Amino acid sequence: MDGVALTFDDGPDPVWTPRLLDLLEALGVPATFFPIADRAARATATIERMLRAGHAVGLHCHEHVRHSDCRRDWVERDTDRALMRLGKLGVRPRLWRTPWGDTAPFTRSIAEERDLRLVHWSLDTHDWRGDTAKEMLAATRDGLRPGAVVLAHDGIGPGALRADCRQTIEYVAAAVQHVRQQNSEFVTLA
Repeated sequence: MDGVALTFDDGPDPVWTPRLLDLLEALGVPATFFPIADRAARATATIERMLRAGHAVGLHCHEHVRHSDCRRDWVERDTDRALMRLGKLGVRPRLWRTPWGDTAPFTRSIAEERDLRLVHWSLDTHDWRGDTAKEMLAATRDGLRPGAVVLAHDGIGPGALRADCRQTIEYVAAAVQHVRQQNSEFVTLA
């Protein structure tokens, strides 16, 4: 991968995802989104905007549950339900980031059966903890180079310790500035 990939899980959020999309548009930065399908189904205009802007949209889940806590048949049903709901929005995911990046022994075969590529991340912003943009940049700065896959969240997912995504948006602005000062660019994972 020739650039830095910004990725966002657990959205779309009705307030914060549009603000993030505004920022990405203003900066000319592509990103990859892994929405919760049920939330995506309630935010069709936001998903359409992502697609029109050239962002990649992958599969996250329908229900945000760790695969290691489930039986195979439950994960298959959740995956198929999410794919169906996203398909109705015009999204045909080829990438799959599981909730919490957690997998079970059967996750890979479920992915292969559905022509999905499992993806992870190399840098975690820990934005869900409520870290400040400054703290997130300090923790990820050295890793923001070509080939990096940055995990952030455009929604408030299960287990989040923050009330909003304001610091994530501030982090994105600072990270973009830093990456461009290094003469690097941004790419989607697609």
